[in-house]
Amino acid sequence: MTRELPWPAALPPDARARVEAVLDGCPPHRRTTFALRVARWWDDLVTGLMPYADPPAVAARALELAARAYRDRDEELHELDERRSLEPDWFQRPDVIGYAAYAERLTPEGTLAGVGTAADHLRELGVRYLHLMPLLQPRPEPSDGGYAVADYRSVRADLGTMEDLRRLTTDLRRRGISLCLDLVLNHVAREHPWAQAARDGDERYRRYFHVYPDRSVSDSYERTLLEVFPDFAPGNFTWDEDLEGWVWTTFNSYQWDLAWDNPDVFCELADVILFLANQGVEVLRLDAIAFIWKRMGTQSQNEPEVHRLTQALRSLARITAPALTFKAEAIVGPNEVVHYLGVGKHHGKVSDLAYHNSLMVQVWSMLASRDSRLATHALGRFPTVPSTTAWITYLRCHDDIGWAIDDDDARSVMVDGAGHRTFLSSFYSGDFAGSTAQGLVFQHNPATGDRRISGSAASLAGLGRALDLLEQVVDQEGFDEATAAVDDAIARLLLGYAVVFGFGGIPVIWSGDEVATLNDERWAAVAAQADDNRWAHRPRLDWARVDGAQEDPTTPTGRVLAGMRHLSAVRASLPHLHASVPAKPVAAPDPGVFAVLRRHPVGPMLGLYNVTESPRTVPSWWIREQGLAVDQAIDALNGYPPNLTADGSVYLSTYQPVWLVRP
Repeated sequence: MTRELPWPAALPPDARARVEAVLDGCPPHRRTTFALRVARWWDDLVTGLMPYADPPAVAARALELAARAYRDRDEELHELDERRSLEPDWFQRPDVIGYAAYAERLTPEGTLAGVGTAADHLRELGVRYLHLMPLLQPRPEPSDGGYAVADYRSVRADLGTMEDLRRLTTDLRRRGISLCLDLVLNHVAREHPWAQAARDGDERYRRYFHVYPDRSVSDSYERTLLEVFPDFAPGNFTWDEDLEGWVWTTFNSYQWDLAWDNPDVFCELADVILFLANQGVEVLRLDAIAFIWKRMGTQSQNEPEVHRLTQALRSLARITAPALTFKAEAIVGPNEVVHYLGVGKHHGKVSDLAYHNSLMVQVWSMLASRDSRLATHALGRFPTVPSTTAWITYLRCHDDIGWAIDDDDARSVMVDGAGHRTFLSSFYSGDFAGSTAQGLVFQHNPATGDRRISGSAASLAGLGRALDLLEQVVDQEGFDEATAAVDDAIARLLLGYAVVFGFGGIPVIWSGDEVATLNDERWAAVAAQADDNRWAHRPRLDWARVDGAQEDPTTPTGRVLAGMRHLSAVRASLPHLHASVPAKPVAAPDPGVFAVLRRHPVGPMLGLYNVTESPRTVPSWWIREQGLAVDQAIDALNGYPPNLTADGSVYLSTYQPVWLVRP
């Protein structure tokens, strides 16, 4: 006798029949597993679709897409789904280190097939999560660095094919590395088939976009919208002759915002997500997710519908491919970003990962000001996130640094917010007296005073200027001064990464940082990049530099590579750094020391970071108040008790990090 599948009672009978027809031919245990997952996630799927007029109907339609993808999923990926279901915290574990790069810039071959040759280097860094920057087929240049996608189901021809992508994900997975790809949710290129159909007069596809015949509606929206790229893409709407209308273009005139209030758009993107999961992609970076829902009278960012629809997409992924993890690319304030990990009724039901942009900003702020008070206050007020989620922490990424210093946070520590933002821009562009940083100003907005900064981590840490100084020495005094400058720059770079590695979540290394790569001085030589100085910190990984660093650990590059590998190895040994344990910044008695406390069941971990070029001390009584006795603690970074002064205080040398734990 055939046993009836355990479908949820709320699933409409006609939808059930259509799904069963799709699954016909699958082994009985596969059909049972799918039905059980639907029973678990159906309610979350339907409630996530509440922005639409008929949520159950949209859910039933999406479920058919899920059934087809599930039916076609490779056996090895079904096995991965089972493994991830048994270890859902895989990405929270302290032995997971991330790495981000452009595929064409990671290896000499510049192809997906060539990426596999970098696997040994990545594994030696402890990498288990590899984020390859946009590699789906974009429009011809300019393409916003690949984020103007013209085809979600094809790989850039210069990188390879979709089959090459499948082979790469398989190879990486067998080496213990999960692949993360970008999925642009907010917009498509003007050349995308949906946009082309709209331009050809197809009304169905015209409704995939926000198109208005005159400026009356767009001007009403424009009153409260911000400009993302004021220098080269002012405004948020573009006139298109073929459409005979104004189309919403938040980022660039050639990137058309999708109309997510149309359920057809939801189903299209849901199908794309499941397609990419079936190529073996394990993490999807949901690009520009904050912008997908538009509402008159607002900035059309972070609207409640964004979180509902993300919950619906995640529910579909849990039904079809539980191994797939969502990462929200939402560079917003603390009170908004936590919603992308799930707050209230969406607790733990939205994205699994989110960027901790504020940590990056505050690390650079501390290194410039030599003061931890603003960082301690700003990072300390982050709301608690679901214990099943994790932050992506990083010192640098492919993007510029926007000085997201909140005015209220600044006032709380007696700092002027606008003045501090100006100081940071001046400091990291090298315009501030005494600064050794070599950053570039990106997107200066005279109206707001906003001056974002481009530049590699090593260049921002001052290594470039220090090495220049070393080349110019003419006497012993100059040599000593230059050597000290190099030492300080390396220490600043490694301290920044120590904060990132010690904060929890998945720390991500930006390609080249592990060998202290400096700004690419030839960034403007390529015509398509000449107006975007972010390419200064996106150079090709110099494998001669990597090989040289491995051969001689006494060089600046060798010291940085050894330091990064050491941080990774120590981190992997500390259960305290599991992402389910929150990081709590605490105010150290000395503002030159940044302190982060983590309370794990095995015992507390106290990270102490000297953000200055002068030695600092932390009193033993204060450390005892955090739950650690200095005479019963070790510095996990060297395996020995911490250095103590005569009065028993912990001594921190120039830019020194210390991770105190009980032995």
